[in-house]
Amino acid sequence: MQTTFTGKPVNRVDGPVKVTGRAQYAAEFSTGQTLHGVIISSTVARGRITGIDESAAMQVKGVVTIFSHKNIPTLAWLNFSYWDLAAPPGKHFRYFQTDEIYFSQQPVAIVIAETFEIARHAAALVHITYETLPAETDVYASLHKARKPKGSRIGIKKPKSRGNFSKAFAASAVTVKAEYRHGAEHHNPMETMASTVIYQDGGKLVIYDKTQGVFNSQQYIRGIFNLKFKNIKVVSPYVGGAFGVALRPQYQLFAAVLAALQLKRSVKISLTRQQMFSLGHRPAIVQQLALGASADGLLQAISHTAIQETSRFEDYVQAVVNWSGMLYNCAHVQMDYKLVPLDINSPADMRAPGAASGVFALECAMDELAYQLSIDPLQLRLINYAEKDGVSGKAYSSKALKACYLQGADKFGWQQRNPLPRSVKKGNKLVGMGMATGIWDALSIPVRAKAVLNAQGKLTVTSATADIGTGTYTIMSQIAAETLGLPLDDVTFQLGDTDFPLAFVQGGSYTAASVGAAVQKVCLEIKQDVFKLAKRIKNSPFKQCSLNDVVFSDGYIQLAGNRSTSLSLASVMQQSKTDRLKNTATALPNALQQMRYALNTHSAVFVEVEVDEDFGTIKVTRVVSAVAAGRILNPKTARSQVMGGVVWGISMALQEESVTDHHYGRYINHSFAEYHIPVNADISNIEIIFVEEQDDIVNPLGVKGVGEIGVVGVAAAVVNAIYHATGKRIRQLPVTLDKLL
Repeated sequence: MQTTFTGKPVNRVDGPVKVTGRAQYAAEFSTGQTLHGVIISSTVARGRITGIDESAAMQVKGVVTIFSHKNIPTLAWLNFSYWDLAAPPGKHFRYFQTDEIYFSQQPVAIVIAETFEIARHAAALVHITYETLPAETDVYASLHKARKPKGSRIGIKKPKSRGNFSKAFAASAVTVKAEYRHGAEHHNPMETMASTVIYQDGGKLVIYDKTQGVFNSQQYIRGIFNLKFKNIKVVSPYVGGAFGVALRPQYQLFAAVLAALQLKRSVKISLTRQQMFSLGHRPAIVQQLALGASADGLLQAISHTAIQETSRFEDYVQAVVNWSGMLYNCAHVQMDYKLVPLDINSPADMRAPGAASGVFALECAMDELAYQLSIDPLQLRLINYAEKDGVSGKAYSSKALKACYLQGADKFGWQQRNPLPRSVKKGNKLVGMGMATGIWDALSIPVRAKAVLNAQGKLTVTSATADIGTGTYTIMSQIAAETLGLPLDDVTFQLGDTDFPLAFVQGGSYTAASVGAAVQKVCLEIKQDVFKLAKRIKNSPFKQCSLNDVVFSDGYIQLAGNRSTSLSLASVMQQSKTDRLKNTATALPNALQQMRYALNTHSAVFVEVEVDEDFGTIKVTRVVSAVAAGRILNPKTARSQVMGGVVWGISMALQEESVTDHHYGRYINHSFAEYHIPVNADISNIEIIFVEEQDDIVNPLGVKGVGEIGVVGVAAAVVNAIYHATGKRIRQLPVTLDKLL
């Protein structure tokens, strides 16, 4: 049989180097002569720097220099020539270029010293004075200032209404109107943002950066410092979690490169945990939902308005309300999306940006409607099941959501649910069940990959993509090994280096599909090349054969009808006196075909909670998540991705919130001690079901990606289960015990 690896639960190929500590992260590279930098953050949220006293700090032995707006050089800042795929429309804030303060913890100075400890000590001695101005940081208090976004963003579609909502809503037999809120959330990966810049002769830079896209960092540095591409090499082999925070080049990269160029020395800068809260975040959002339905449950009207915070200098936009126009069959849909500029840093993409927020509100409103109608919440969704994307009018390339509903409900035991709230008790615990739908995009983008087969029959495949913990190393190795019929141990996949073929940032759940297609394509070309060699060697058994007559398996080319007739790839290379075969391929999405369809992943999430009747404490006791995401390349890594998303959804529902002291305009719980996320004791049984789904349109591999879909809908399912348990409807996240008591 032909060698097969995809679809199997292969262990992570990068696992051994990670668990043994041999994997090096951005802050772990060094030349032995590396300087260290510590960034000083603003203590006010809005105002102006009136003075910087560096005298005490500069007297500390080992301090090299201190950079601030007073002494950094004039930079190119070629806004139109650098490439930051994650940048929203706006002015693109320029660090250390002005005495103006736009948000709390804005970086204002950089202390460079011989050691980290010296730099940190000296930073504490720098005295900065400010003229403080009143800051607005509360989106809820500024809703009256909401306005339309001023610009658009690549990949984000403006909400498109249809029909006549007002008329249809007024004629509806049953209606629901509600407002849902959640505060800001921060990414908080284990590895903080870090950059190590190795300065080489001639001003060449080798940059070890925590990033989700090495080319994005390279282009950013080229544009700001007006350098040549050939003088900038960015490397990021391992990333200790990111979730979107490393999509954009962050200010430690700018600061480290600035210092390295000015001092002609290697420089390393890492952000503290507290400074991670000065970066982008999932924005606080207010959402207003109105649903109208006939007495039998058919949706007649949907209205969804979102009002979201953004910074003064950029209009960060995301698709929050669009999902309401897609998920259900409804002729009259009204969608609106507005921004409130505040004195904060720009929000940023955070796992399932827009969908995690928008679907939460929609699915809670659907649950409320189900109770108003006295219809089972699952049945209501089946009644309004949409075979087409209501926004675009396009059929789906594939949609197994109905199977997700049915398989998930069966596994969960939804049929045994008593529909009445507060109807089930276990001792002093109220037990509730809730469910919700999930949806995310199934994207693919152009990517290049290179493959080299050596004389020993070993294959190395490279692409400049990233692996932020998703399993990219593993699934790309699986695709390459299977395509060329090699043992997995004979394949090495390398990533995260600007010397490798072009790949964009890892995000949006498109890496498996996009990079996977490029890896498959280049390996098919190597396959053809080595078979041509096999046909030419002396006394070749394949001389009269075509590629269709043979099978590549376990490192051999075998005659399909007679497997004993074979040649190893190593033998073919050696007999043909070929040292290596190499090829580079570009995988492009079939845009003409794909544009005729809606491309999405779907899920159904079922949750059971127990709520202590006396204390209001909440425990999620069971979760079943049924996911339709096309072909699953590796059930083990895919399950890990969805499970991580489910945990995050529970966290979003019950614990996560970046709390702002609006008097100071600062996040006050900026640490792992006070920014609450689940620990092992908070998480119980999670079951993941991958529903079978064939899709020949979405990409050559039939893959949709699972990075985001796991979190979408989970928070709504938890909140809906809490209502079923307690009879109390909570519309603001996180649902803490004070809201229940």
